[in-house]
Amino acid sequence: MGNGDTRVRGLAARAGGWSARHRWAAVGIWVLFVVLAMGIGSAAGRVDVKESDQLKGETHTAAKIIEDAGIDEPASETVLIQAKDAGGKATDADFRAAVTAVMKAVEGTGKVTDVTSPYDTKTISKDGRSALVQFDMRGEADTAGDRVEPVLKAVEGVQKEHGSLRIEEIGGASMQKTFSDAFGDDFKKAELSAVPVALGILLIAFGALVAALLPVLLAVSAIMATMGLMGIVSHVMPMSDTANSVMLLVGLAVGVDYCLFYLRREREERQAGRDSQTALKIAAATSGRAIIVSGVTVCVAMAGMLFTGLAEFEAMGLASLMVVAVAMVGSVTVLPALLSLLGERVEKGKIPWLHPESRLRRKRAGNRESRFWTAVLKGVLAKPLVCVVVAAGALLAIAAPALGMKTQNLTLDQEFGDSLPIVQTYNRVNASFPGGSEPAEVVVKAADINAPEVTAALADFKARAISSGASRGPVEIKLHDAQNLAFVYVPLVGGSDFDKAGQSLDKLRDEVRPATLGKVDGLQAPITGQVAGSKDFNDQLTGAVVPVFAFVVIFAFVLMLLSFRSLTVAITSIVLNLLSVGAAYGILVAVFQHGWGASLVGAEGVGAIITWLPLFLFVILFGLSMDYHVFVVSRIREARLRGRTTRDAIQHGVVTTAGVVTSAAVIMVAVFAIFGTLSMQSMKQMGVGLAAAVLIDATIIRGVLLPAVMALLGERNWYLPKWLNRLPDLTHDESADAVAGPTPARDDEGERVRV
Repeated sequence: MGNGDTRVRGLAARAGGWSARHRWAAVGIWVLFVVLAMGIGSAAGRVDVKESDQLKGETHTAAKIIEDAGIDEPASETVLIQAKDAGGKATDADFRAAVTAVMKAVEGTGKVTDVTSPYDTKTISKDGRSALVQFDMRGEADTAGDRVEPVLKAVEGVQKEHGSLRIEEIGGASMQKTFSDAFGDDFKKAELSAVPVALGILLIAFGALVAALLPVLLAVSAIMATMGLMGIVSHVMPMSDTANSVMLLVGLAVGVDYCLFYLRREREERQAGRDSQTALKIAAATSGRAIIVSGVTVCVAMAGMLFTGLAEFEAMGLASLMVVAVAMVGSVTVLPALLSLLGERVEKGKIPWLHPESRLRRKRAGNRESRFWTAVLKGVLAKPLVCVVVAAGALLAIAAPALGMKTQNLTLDQEFGDSLPIVQTYNRVNASFPGGSEPAEVVVKAADINAPEVTAALADFKARAISSGASRGPVEIKLHDAQNLAFVYVPLVGGSDFDKAGQSLDKLRDEVRPATLGKVDGLQAPITGQVAGSKDFNDQLTGAVVPVFAFVVIFAFVLMLLSFRSLTVAITSIVLNLLSVGAAYGILVAVFQHGWGASLVGAEGVGAIITWLPLFLFVILFGLSMDYHVFVVSRIREARLRGRTTRDAIQHGVVTTAGVVTSAAVIMVAVFAIFGTLSMQSMKQMGVGLAAAVLIDATIIRGVLLPAVMALLGERNWYLPKWLNRLPDLTHDESADAVAGPTPARDDEGERVRV
């Protein structure tokens, strides 16, 4: 285990040393990089993911056909007119008058086109109490929500004149506006509040304003630079608003954490009596190295998203990878320069009740270990086997519900509950017209869309869609003669129940289409729509799970093996991380699928986990959990290299890192929990899942399981088979004394340390 070479090695140590010697140059280069990235990115503009590139399969084929034809599908709107009285019918005079009034009112706004009467389109419910007036918004569908306000007001005006009827509007544009008004600002506030929350926790951790500001400023600058880089990179790989939000979340978490690790070590060494220059060297060689190992591991994990084949995931993965890389570089370059410039002034802005001098004196005396974790570790190391069995058993029990995980894209009522009036409208439309609010869309492309055989096939498809039981109708056909396209809208039996609607979709794809449209040579008829999109997305993700999991796990294992030169450490790292992710999955399923304790987090059981979340959580959590693991194990290894026994090294490594790991975990949990307060169930699931996993990882995994497992393994922790000795040596082990110089230092117990 010993290493007689006292020469400072490693990229982090060299980068930190250069930055400390050329501090103004380092700061200037960083500022120039951030400004140039933002400027060039802003000038280049951001290219977003096209709808046709969102998914593979039939959904992709349909979107591509529409895009190539140059057809911009408008945002469709529907007005539900429903008799409140059970005896009311669509044939009543008052009902007919209301239909006429609605059509006249929406046409009068000048914002709509193709207004249709339910008496012409036969969109009248079986019980005769409900009817649908349908129309399209003028202009681009993506911005229709900005123009729908006059139409909504016109419909409200008709409602006031017909009190015996329920007259409500729903559609793509009205939902855009409703969601933007209700949750757009809410989401932005959550993103903005993450920064002050992190700053507040750092103030408590450091007790000094300057020390607390440094991690936040560097994290924010890394995020700003990455936003610019996203604009540049988007011309090669398109980005999205979702990728931007995920980048902000990940960037703030890792950016603050990396700076926190570095700053706490530098501060700890100064409090131990070392001068600022020596403390900075030690922080660069130890915490700096841990940051690089952790950062590279996180980047590898994020790169796993690139193997999904889904444009949205690829954008999220690349954006997250970039912000982690930028934050990592900033932490080992500009941070040492700033600390060198500030020196003792990093303690400026002390908050008396958080940073009393008596506490500082105690720390300078060498008592830097957490009393709480010292007590916990005493019990863990006394009975490691019992702790492993109990802790692992508890986590496996928590993870057990994940075996029954069900994933799907959430419907409107699942996503928002009854918190919005438009959700109630959505439920009423689906009750009266099953599948009418989210019909399947068949995009038919032929050499001549008006050819007799195509016309006959379309009519046959329309009839069989209903006779097969896949739809109760009405099936609507829209022709685009100039492009030789036809759009067939088929309300699916099952409506908002995606399981039943999925069965109806399978009938259309596997039975009805081959027997009708499939008999026309050269004709294409991919089926898309919300239900089809959810199914295709699920199928695509299912196919991506194995390669993504394998890529992340294998590369993380290799990085741990090369970084610690220990087969045991590499294996335990992977196992503990998988256990942490499994527990997070179990909590998600228990709370959001089964509804157990959902009210405690302001949620409700919706019967499913949103499709994209499990794979997203795996990649994010596997990456972020390496922060703590690398930091703690590096400290344990460092103590072992100084001559401590493995048991003493475990005790020393865990309790001396407990403060920084706790602070980092609290910041992450607080930031993620903010997203758990949003009204959208998908955001709640993401926030709660991330927060729960980080909390478990920083406490049970790092505080109990890791030290217990390492205590049981003893010297086998450092086992490396002889046949693996030829692997590249990326350890670059540095001890405080090797960096400090030839004067022998003494450890916490006053004994001479060895390297």
